[in-house]
Amino acid sequence: MSKTFAINAGSSSLKFQLYNMPEESVIAKGLVERIGINNSVFTIEYGDDQEFTVTEDIATHAQAVDMLFDKLEEFQIITDLTEITGVGHRVVAGGEIFKESTLVTPEVIKQVEDLGEFAPLHNPAEAEVMHVFEERLPHATAVAVFDTSFHTSMPEVNYLYSLPYEYYEDFQIRKYGAHGTSHDFVSKRAAELMGKPIEDLKIITCHLGNGASITAVDGGKSVDTSMGFTPLAGVTMGTRTGDIDASIIPFLMDKLNITDVNDVITIFNKKSGLLGLSGVSSDMRDVEDAAAEGNERAQLTLDIFMNRVQKYIAQYIAVMNGVDAVVFTAGIGENSGITRKLIMDGITFFGGEIDDERNDTRKEALISTDDSKFAIYNIPTNEEVAIARDVERFK
Repeated sequence: MSKTFAINAGSSSLKFQLYNMPEESVIAKGLVERIGINNSVFTIEYGDDQEFTVTEDIATHAQAVDMLFDKLEEFQIITDLTEITGVGHRVVAGGEIFKESTLVTPEVIKQVEDLGEFAPLHNPAEAEVMHVFEERLPHATAVAVFDTSFHTSMPEVNYLYSLPYEYYEDFQIRKYGAHGTSHDFVSKRAAELMGKPIEDLKIITCHLGNGASITAVDGGKSVDTSMGFTPLAGVTMGTRTGDIDASIIPFLMDKLNITDVNDVITIFNKKSGLLGLSGVSSDMRDVEDAAAEGNERAQLTLDIFMNRVQKYIAQYIAVMNGVDAVVFTAGIGENSGITRKLIMDGITFFGGEIDDERNDTRKEALISTDDSKFAIYNIPTNEEVAIARDVERFK
């Protein structure tokens, strides 16, 4: 039995799970929040529902990793670092360089850093964490697992923008997508539940969380996805606009007397979406509650969210010329039966029907009626276990 880490480093956070492999049982998991900000929070869960939380300033990701290893030994979760034989690092942007998971080397870390221009809030932090783990666990198999790699199977007709072609050749401007590990995991799980080879199936996966994306999976491969050059594109999200006319950028700069275009991108990324539309919250639960109490803007926000998801589902039925299953996953997708119901009830022309009793769940389940023309599933995603499995492939 070996122990494998699944590591997800964000711009100011570090999420981790430690597994016994290949059993895939969780030994410990936790999260470090507000890294580089006052009052950072370190939380770890382990053993028989034991939990430790402390609030103190954690200046860097390296310091967060050091604290993690200290607590693993202090709480006797491990007795020796050699017990940890693998580490999988989630990396947001792999560009056109990384079409699949790869062993971490100094060159790979440098490439991840260089790809920071495609994910400036994530890739630099991920590279820093890779460095620290390499120092602390030089004996372990370290693997970089890329959010974008699942989408590298998209054909040119779907990933190219209608820009001068030399911009793609010179600057690699194209659709990259995100949430690839999640879309891959739940589409494969749907095929298992259907008892059919994924190579024979057309599946639409809806990863609906604070960040949200829809993917067309044809024969087990991503052929189109809603997020684009960055994770800003696609459907309406917690604080992100989703698809928007680029001409709004200079228009807003003029109206708001903004001189730095990045200030507009900040508005699009952090002040828009559910939050900007509703004026209530970026959390779907809060917006739903407000709508139920008669808040008209909150209701309009829900309608817009559903509308954008419906459009992508319908679009991807056209892209694949059919569909065998629609899968809902992630925070909203897994937990809001109301959202799933409203989305599917708005596109009944295609023959998919939700069973209200089956849909009353937050667990893995077939939620379509027996006479639905295609299957509809609720499948909780597990990106961490998918990362751990990728590490095992390299051992």
